[in-house]
Amino acid sequence: MSAVSSSSAPLKMPRRGIVLGGGGVLGGTWAIGALCALEQTHGFAATAADVIVGTSAGSVLGALLGCGVSPEQLREHNNEEVVSGGPLAGYHWDPLEATGGPRPALPRLPAPGSLRLIGSSLRHLGQLPTTAVLSAFLPEGRKSLDKVGHLVDAVTPKAGWAPRSGIWVVAMDYETGKRVVFGRSGAPVAQLPAAVMASCAIPGWFTPVVIGGRTYVDGGAASATSVDVIAHAGLDEVYVIAPMVSFASDHPKTIGAQLERRWREQVTRNCVAEANLVRKTGAKVTILGPGPMDLEAIGANLMDASRRAKVLETSMRTSAAAWHAAALLAQAG
Repeated sequence: MSAVSSSSAPLKMPRRGIVLGGGGVLGGTWAIGALCALEQTHGFAATAADVIVGTSAGSVLGALLGCGVSPEQLREHNNEEVVSGGPLAGYHWDPLEATGGPRPALPRLPAPGSLRLIGSSLRHLGQLPTTAVLSAFLPEGRKSLDKVGHLVDAVTPKAGWAPRSGIWVVAMDYETGKRVVFGRSGAPVAQLPAAVMASCAIPGWFTPVVIGGRTYVDGGAASATSVDVIAHAGLDEVYVIAPMVSFASDHPKTIGAQLERRWREQVTRNCVAEANLVRKTGAKVTILGPGPMDLEAIGANLMDASRRAKVLETSMRTSAAAWHAAALLAQAG
């Protein structure tokens, strides 16, 4: 009589990636709720993702996750509660103070921020994103991101980067208009706080950041999400948290909000195209963006920190159901 073994090979854990897109102060706030809901609905710790990609506001969250800050601790911190533990325990953070308010400062000189990028765009007509080209014509921003750098520095080990691999920060070279993925193999060497400041340096708003003799600005000037940078990272599942992407909108009455919603339509198309490139590698990609109730809470100005509490409260309510809906959409697609 033959014996049958009841043992089996251990299940292979899927390799997961999280992509955190740009979206200003309020986009980052909404993304915290989405991260909390991601853990609740999909049952894994966001800090354990194999690759975490952050652009602009998403780079701040990605850096903190990479240094061991949990989504719940991010929620407590953003909500001005006592942080329960982890690297952010006891750290005070005021987004309004850190970003200098909801409006950019008047420029020092009414001159283009990057003549080199203007020249590069003329030499390579049609090859750079329109937003990258337009960023070159904006005057150099005057506001500082030092306090954002201080926040990241407070949780960064002495080695200068996250204590684990797979933490990528996307910025744009302000001379060529090309994306640079700090932290990825082959990228220029940078300290994590400087890379995050570069990724957040909105053209015309914040002062560009110099790293290794090169000048960088917000990675969102090239792509609001940069999902495609992980196309060959060997991932099985990719979760995209994209504050500038919306598959269903609200119906705002103000001109400013209406224009913002129109711009979201283009960003959404770009994000889906990037995600499809990743899907071709065999990875399952799920995209989450703010829904109508989130957009109503956000309003038209993503840098208006006074709306932060409302945006977080709304995202905490809406994101769990949104993840389930996004998963169904991904399966249908």
